[in-house]
Amino acid sequence: MGSWRLYAAVAAGGFRRYATYRAATVAGVFTNTVFGVILVYTYLALWDQKPHLGGYDQAQAVTYVWLGQCLYATLAIQGGGAEKDLMERIRTGEIAVDLYRPADLQLWWLAGDVGRALFQMLGRGVIPFVFGAVFFPMALPTDVAPWAAFTVTLLLAAVVSFAIRYLAALSVFWLMDGMGVNQALMVTGIFFSGMVLPLNAFPGTLGEVVRVLPWAAQIQMPADVLMGETDPLGAFAFQAAWAVALLAAGRLMQSAATRRVVVQGG
Repeated sequence: MGSWRLYAAVAAGGFRRYATYRAATVAGVFTNTVFGVILVYTYLALWDQKPHLGGYDQAQAVTYVWLGQCLYATLAIQGGGAEKDLMERIRTGEIAVDLYRPADLQLWWLAGDVGRALFQMLGRGVIPFVFGAVFFPMALPTDVAPWAAFTVTLLLAAVVSFAIRYLAALSVFWLMDGMGVNQALMVTGIFFSGMVLPLNAFPGTLGEVVRVLPWAAQIQMPADVLMGETDPLGAFAFQAAWAVALLAAGRLMQSAATRRVVVQGG
């Protein structure tokens, strides 16, 4: 119980930390809303030419856009979450302090990132989503069950997102710098998560591949569950499988890194 209280406090600290950046939050809300409007009209033009692209009608495509804008910062699709601080602490050698804490390193950073994600959802993601629902036709469920299932997918998506970024951050133990890793996270996050185009719309073999990668757990699965396009239990299983696999890989990589403990400056 004491350990869980500790991680709950870390999560609360992550929430409070990002809540202090009010100007950045307002700017983020504005940016996501503007980009949402641009993408909506782009999607509407595309769906006029390709009706039911990816199995979505126009209302579902619009819903997908606004959900993507809602989750962009929540899931740190282009990076910028816990991994950024972790990379810097590894680079400077401050990670040694973290390793001496009487807490699990992976769970510590996961808890902080969950707190960050919760604030980004409430502080930055909800307003653009509500704006989209007010001014554009969206395919939103009226029953409680889809929303409850959607909430579960969001939690699992946050864990998968963290696990991907945690693995990337740990690579700095060997690379000594995270600049290239951050660039790779940005590109893969935008493309493979379906932030630009739903993964259902990707053609042929490429579509089959991207839909089984872990990034599909971030936006595609929550969107399909919310709009009733997939079985929630199947989505839960897909996300949970990737979460467990990636966290386990992170645990193994963490063990190898901390045995080596090569940190620049320390």
